[in-house]
Amino acid sequence: MRPELAAACEAALPAARAAVLARLWRGLVHEPLPWVAERAPGRDGVTLELADGRRLHGPPSDPWATGTEAAVLELDGRPYDHPARLLAALSVPGGERLAAELDHSVASLALSRTTPPPAGPPAAPWEWEQRSPDGHPYHPTCRSRPGFSAAEQLAYAPEHRPVVNLRLAPVTGATVRGPWPRQLRDGEAALIPVHPWQARHVLTGRTLLPGPQAHPLLSLRTLDLGGDTHVKTALSTQITSAVRDISAYSVERALATSEVAARVADRLEGRLHIARTLAAAGAGTPDLAAMLRESPYRYAGEGERVVPVAELPALFAPLAPAERRERITGFARLAVGVCLDLLDLGVAVEGHGQNLLAVVDAAGRARRLVYRDLADIRISPARLARHGFPAPPLTGRLLDDDPRALRRKVFGCLVTGALGPLAGSAHALGALLEDATRELAPTEDLRALREERLPVKALTLMRLSPGRDHWALLPNPMDSLAD
Repeated sequence: MRPELAAACEAALPAARAAVLARLWRGLVHEPLPWVAERAPGRDGVTLELADGRRLHGPPSDPWATGTEAAVLELDGRPYDHPARLLAALSVPGGERLAAELDHSVASLALSRTTPPPAGPPAAPWEWEQRSPDGHPYHPTCRSRPGFSAAEQLAYAPEHRPVVNLRLAPVTGATVRGPWPRQLRDGEAALIPVHPWQARHVLTGRTLLPGPQAHPLLSLRTLDLGGDTHVKTALSTQITSAVRDISAYSVERALATSEVAARVADRLEGRLHIARTLAAAGAGTPDLAAMLRESPYRYAGEGERVVPVAELPALFAPLAPAERRERITGFARLAVGVCLDLLDLGVAVEGHGQNLLAVVDAAGRARRLVYRDLADIRISPARLARHGFPAPPLTGRLLDDDPRALRRKVFGCLVTGALGPLAGSAHALGALLEDATRELAPTEDLRALREERLPVKALTLMRLSPGRDHWALLPNPMDSLAD
């Protein structure tokens, strides 16, 4: 499809293998894998004693380091530089499936790195979402997109900066919540935006009409329609750890969830904006649904930009070290304070690099935050009531009063998805958290963040044993400050 990229893609493969291998090694060292009997750190690295008596040895592993590469791991003395071949040699439950995903992740990462970096600063707001080729900094399947060919990645993935031609599915009797736009109606039928990958691979027998052009964002299946509207489409394939469809539950409760989150966020005195859900429509199945959301970019004032947190390292990189530390610390204080205050009020958000965006001034200082995509937040009726909010008009999985589950939702995403990649190491992260939390009002949530082991998603175990979230508890990085 693109023969001029072939040499560059082949040249990128060794570094892509090393990057994926490093992410895999992080999971093997730090996650609760049932077939790892013991972990023995040493001066030259870490040795894993496997339940069957074999030994796997690799370099030291800092769970918060980013940009690392593992050139080789040794299984009983035999070297492996290929993550999928290592998984095959380990021969563990779920390993064959994960090996295929790792292969795809390596190939996709190499392809992503063939696209030249953009010249100069972004001209349009959505261009901030198309700059990074590498995906999740800790996930071994950071670029795995099963079912996507190379041609489809080039046509739809944000790092390749395409323009995507959406389709429209006429659905009579659709479930519609909110004011569905006139331009997305045809008589009694709602015209539901469909991603072209979904049209080609899933909705094959259904009548589809030409739709608007749009720019893909960090999450790939969410696109900028222009103006102040983004559309989240169903994409029935697994990207990293989840299949990206849209459930009937999400469609039914989308506007009520948005209203609750926005009402609670109003208590934060302008520090956090919620990109509200404007409307949702679905055909009753998870493979045909869409949501229309406010664009987070609308919250930029004069001389400001709205930047996804995943892109803050790139924004801060050109600065002198002292300035870079000051910008990172300022963002951390804002983000930790906002997420803990919101949690205390009763809303637990997934503040990772895609969902959380920073409103930054011309000097790159974070002034406010924007949060988007409310599908997986958790709401505590008990905490809402304690602060005088009415009972949420919701039922089902979004509601949870368990403090442990609520903190896991917030800490697991904020630290792993936002602060860890900015800090780049356990010691730097500990110092960042210490500074960000020093002056906050004491609460049980703050105590847990400062003193307890931190919950993070066990990303490798989730792919070896899919179907539900798995968690690891990592040493609190603030503990490293005492060493």
